[in-house]
Parts: sequence; structure tokens; C-alpha cells
Amino acid sequence: MSHDHHTLPRSTWALMLLLTLGWGCNWPMMKIALHEIPVWTFRSLCVWAGAIGVLLIARVRGHALLPPRTQWPRVFVTSLFNVTGWNILIGYGVTLLPAGRSAILAYTMPLWVALLSVPVLKEPLTSRRLLGLSLGMGGMLLLLIGTVLMKRFPTALASTSFTGWQLLLGGMPIIVGALLFDSGRLHALSWLAMLALAYNMIVAFILCHWIWFEIVSRASATVSSLGTLSIPVVGVFSSMVILGERPDWREYAALLLVLAAIATVLVPVRRKS
Repeated sequence: MSHDHHTLPRSTWALMLLLTLGWGCNWPMMKIALHEIPVWTFRSLCVWAGAIGVLLIARVRGHALLPPRTQWPRVFVTSLFNVTGWNILIGYGVTLLPAGRSAILAYTMPLWVALLSVPVLKEPLTSRRLLGLSLGMGGMLLLLIGTVLMKRFPTALASTSFTGWQLLLGGMPIIVGALLFDSGRLHALSWLAMLALAYNMIVAFILCHWIWFEIVSRASATVSSLGTLSIPVVGVFSSMVILGERPDWREYAALLLVLAAIATVLVPVRRKS
């Protein structure tokens, strides 16, 4: 890459803004949807809608749709981390916690992505990155190993096609879970739950998943992950507006640390003359 490895490339700033708003506002929308829809069924509808939508985008853009035969195992393994485990665990987490606090806990992943990137990807852990990790520690603590695996074992696919297959393959175990655990639990939905479901399917899964993998393809694992730290900020405040949640001082303290961490990947490094 020709850009600075220590900061987020300028070409991704607009994408990161859209991702932040899309996924940030999704936390209260998930809370609304999961109040009426079982977790496994909700996630099944979302991942398959996302898979179909993103693969259609790839087809329209003329991208190759299938990875080489030898790369199927790595696509499948990363989909289990990026899609299956992430979506089910977060789905249950949102049902047990306020949406704003769930957003903060969910984005602890950048700490672990950055640490794993050192031995796996040989990315340097500079003092600047250590500062960002230390600041983000107060609000972050969840592992998202799929990002590291994706960077370590890249596929010969455009990010759009790769995203579609991640959602499609990662969604298969979720559908099996829906058939096993949610049978007989479905009922008619309110208009608000249907709106929240539509937001998840179109914005969170088609648009935002494509954006996320596009960012990861352009930036290092550490920087792209640290750039997502602004998502829980939007998650907390959108939950206040939509759900009427009221965070306590711990949430505000975590968000201040998160904002400080974001600065470590957005502010360019000063070069010595």
C-alpha cells in the first residue's frame, strides 16, 4: 500500500462515516426488532438478505463471483468468525443489555485485532498505536479474529463478491439454528419491528457489510479496526433518541476514551524534516 500504514487512508473517510452512521444507528433498531423476532430467525433473514444484495451488486459491477477452488476453505473459515459467531453472540447480547452499552462492549474488538496483527501480519506496534489501544481499552474488549484471518489469507475476489460469500456461508449455520430453536415462536410483527428488520437487512447487512470489507481491503487490520471505534458513540446516542436510554457516567467515560483512540488513526503522523 502506498498510503501511511499508521492512519486511515483518506479514500476511506467517507466510507467510514457511512459505516459509522449505518452500524451505529443499527443498535437501537436491533433492540426493537429482537423484541418481537427470535434471535436466530432475525439473523437468518438479515444475513441472507445481505448475501443476495451484495452478490447482486458484485454481478452488476462485473466482478468475478466465485473464488478459486483452493480458496474455498479460507472463505468458509473467515465467514464463521465474521458472520456466524459475531451475529449470534451480538444478537443475544442486545436482548440482555441496553443497546448503547451493547454497542460499546461489541467494539472492544479493535484492541484484539491490533494485538493479533503483530504476530500474524507482522504489523509494527508503534508508540502511536499503543496510545490508541490504551485509550480505547476503557471502552473496548471483544475479539473479532475474523478480520485478522481475512488479511492473513486473502482471496482472489473483489471485496463485494467476498462479502457476499461471507454472508452466504456464514448464514448457513444460522439458518440451521433458526430451524432448530425458533420453530413455533414466530408471530405477526408490528410495523415498528418490520421497519427495524428492513433497516437491518438493507442498511446494516447489504450496505454496511460491503463498506466494512472495502475498508479492510484498503487499510491495515489495526487501523481499519480502530477506525470503527466511532460506531458505539453513534450507538449510544441513537439509543438515547430512539429508545430513551440514559447512559451513566461509565458509558460517557468509555466514549471519551473511544474518541481519543479514534484520533490516533485519523490525525496524520508528523514526518521529521
